[in-house]
Amino acid sequence: MARSELDSDIQFLPGVGPKRAELLKKELGISTFGDLIRLYPFRYIDRSSIIQIASIRPDMAYVQIRGKVLRSELIRGKRLSVIISDGTGELETVFFKGIKWTMEKLKEGNEFIFFGKPASFNGRINIVHPEIDPVSAASAQAAAGKGTMTGVYTSTERLKNSGITGKVMNRMQAAALEAALTSIRESLPEYILKEKGLVPIHYALRNIHFPSDMAALEKAKYRLKFEELFFLQLSLLKQKYVRSRNGQGIPMPKVGEAFNLCYNALPFDLTGAQKRVITEIREDMRSGHQMNRLLQGDVGSGKTMVAVLCALIAYGNGYQTCIMAPTEVLAQQHYKNISKYLENTGVKAALLTGSSRTAERREVHSGLEDGSIGIIVGTHALIEDNVIFRNLGLAIIDEQHRFGVEQRSKLWRKSSCGIPPHILVMTATPIPRTLAMTLYGDLDVSVIDELPPGRKPVQTMHAFEGKRNALYKFMRDQIALGRQIFVVYPLIFESEKMDYQNLENGYEQIVQAFPFPPYRTAIVHGKQSNDDKRFNMEAFASGRADILVATSVIEVGVDVPNASVMVIESSERFGLSQLHQLRGRVGRGSEKSYCVLMTGNKLSKESRHRIGLMCATENGFELAEEDMKMRGPGDIEGTQQSGLPISLNIASLAKDGIILNDARIYAEKILENDPDLSSDRNFALREELRKDKYNIRDYSKIS
Repeated sequence: MARSELDSDIQFLPGVGPKRAELLKKELGISTFGDLIRLYPFRYIDRSSIIQIASIRPDMAYVQIRGKVLRSELIRGKRLSVIISDGTGELETVFFKGIKWTMEKLKEGNEFIFFGKPASFNGRINIVHPEIDPVSAASAQAAAGKGTMTGVYTSTERLKNSGITGKVMNRMQAAALEAALTSIRESLPEYILKEKGLVPIHYALRNIHFPSDMAALEKAKYRLKFEELFFLQLSLLKQKYVRSRNGQGIPMPKVGEAFNLCYNALPFDLTGAQKRVITEIREDMRSGHQMNRLLQGDVGSGKTMVAVLCALIAYGNGYQTCIMAPTEVLAQQHYKNISKYLENTGVKAALLTGSSRTAERREVHSGLEDGSIGIIVGTHALIEDNVIFRNLGLAIIDEQHRFGVEQRSKLWRKSSCGIPPHILVMTATPIPRTLAMTLYGDLDVSVIDELPPGRKPVQTMHAFEGKRNALYKFMRDQIALGRQIFVVYPLIFESEKMDYQNLENGYEQIVQAFPFPPYRTAIVHGKQSNDDKRFNMEAFASGRADILVATSVIEVGVDVPNASVMVIESSERFGLSQLHQLRGRVGRGSEKSYCVLMTGNKLSKESRHRIGLMCATENGFELAEEDMKMRGPGDIEGTQQSGLPISLNIASLAKDGIILNDARIYAEKILENDPDLSSDRNFALREELRKDKYNIRDYSKIS
């Protein structure tokens, strides 16, 4: 793109000026002509048909009428009522603003085209503030082939109140295209346009804003979506190609005795998926290139076991491993499980968290420095400057989206031999494939898609508030069988008073329904001290408490095989992924497990759909795909849309998975033949990737 018109300040566009420019910057982030052109309509109104007044209903979206002004009346000086007719009936149009100008324009007996949204008021249908065009203008527009589809753009109350209406936005877009379209250079080489059957950029931009017809709009949409997703994948994959050629990694050719001792002593067989994943990781670690792999596996699929065996491969080659968890509870649990697996291997493991005592810290620090500690498990305490490794060879990060980029980069710099450690990122949040390809497009992805034998499916049920007594009876029956129960309350923000009140009221209700003795209830929430939290969690984990009332702090981690019932209060307030994570806390033992989703009696259509899906499937990936369709990619696993490497203006990860897949395969093909994009035919691609927006931080090195 040329630097001239496209980069002109938006205030210099006809009809904008300094005041409106400031608003556009603040409300929509539009600073230049180019920014405005890249703001695409999110839907279109077809203005090709004229509707008869007799057939208008108040539930219609938008209608266009050709009508004659019969009479006007100014009511209490505040409201202008104009009655129009088209021979089939009469309709009231109402105006609260611009009354003087409208009265002058709408002379009795004259005919106009009216366009607006019908509504019902006092039993009569009317249209408030319709758009008005002379009949001649509408005919002229059709004759000039300008199309009859009008784009609708994202707006805000402040923009509308300052006069930037839909019509004004359309005029501004037309002015921007007029001024800057010719200075927009084609970003895709001729051969790509041909091979992928894409329309040129000028055609696409003109028809995305002012489509000549439906077919032209579809071609424009496809071209712009493909281009966005193609460049996103090309930039990520190019990084991956460069790194796989240059990224030196620690070669780990051996498996080692500790691995074999642990593997042969396992009381169960690994699943086929676990074996496959370990083979993939083993290949990476012996390749001489730095491993950057994402390991996805549903709750309970056995990721920790994979992590231990990979840490033992590193140990067998003379290197240390650190395993970083987002919470102390999870770090302690990992440590407990890992210590069990290491019992007969002679490998020393240690735990380091924010609440480790000074003497413990000192011991751990010296063990890491002299190499006697082979595996260290901890929270972000592991990245403090005074933690020095003798020879860190593998860094495993659990639930990595909970760590900031800066925190992770500190860990990456802790390599002791000048070569960065291998990186394994683990997540139990099922990430839809399209999102994984984008958020982690430069990482290799392994998926554990099999649950270990013996894991029984969790029966999920939905119950309304009215069934609470039946729920309490069911809970008593389960406790009588020796089982334990989680009761989870939604705490959307740690500071919300009302949520804490719900939690406290809920706790009191449970204590009343399950009095001590014989019942024992513990409570865990974010406002407790770490010691209180640990005490209550421990009471539940060891079986001293029958019921644990908690906020969603238990969502990550917490392994209590004897807990067989999960009650989720106000479950309509959780997203699908979160509900699925919570449900994964039960069903870990040999007993039949249950998840009860409690809701209020009034449910929105979306909530009903979500609860229905939870009862219908246990497949986390299916649920994650649905979640993304319902909520958009921005909210999955806590990333806002800004969590994506670049912002998408028109493509949607939720809806355009097929285009994304196609774009990625095509980008791979191009890079296989020309990894540096140095050939003449890829000059346009090289130029496009030089833009700031593709200056994606290298996530792999800091994961």
